[in-house]
Amino acid sequence: MSSFDATEVRIDATCARWPGFPREPAVLVRLVKGVYKAVHDRANSVLREFELSHAEYNILMMLYGTPTRPLTPSELAEAATEKSANITRLTDQLCNKGLLERIPDSSDRRKLGLHLTADGVACVQRLLPKMAELLVMQTQGLDEGEQHQLEGLLKKMLTGIEAN
Repeated sequence: MSSFDATEVRIDATCARWPGFPREPAVLVRLVKGVYKAVHDRANSVLREFELSHAEYNILMMLYGTPTRPLTPSELAEAATEKSANITRLTDQLCNKGLLERIPDSSDRRKLGLHLTADGVACVQRLLPKMAELLVMQTQGLDEGEQHQLEGLLKKMLTGIEAN
């Protein structure tokens, strides 16, 4: 029995009570939410050892994946799928931990760039083996072809959501 079974029963009951309710979209959206929660919770469990949250990890990874230049807070918010207000809080936390630094823009003093410190890079490199292991574990139920297929379907779903 899956942890999703009770949710599916509730969706089916809603469909019986209100026949116009879109069952498949409801199931898919709830599954996506369930996957997100499970991924998020397990990542937080692994990251606790590094005194990081999943949101902080995402910020570090966006910066680690852009080694050639600092990112602006708005670029980082978009890349990490965080709200601007949350980016400020998260970057403050990471700066206080010495993992991130704010660099003033040489052409416009009002702009700031965000960049990993040497300690930030070292932290990412320490946590990558455990996070890579977690990612593989989280997708072990899918073969390589299914992973590619799911990637394409999720991208298509996201494109549809963003288009509206």
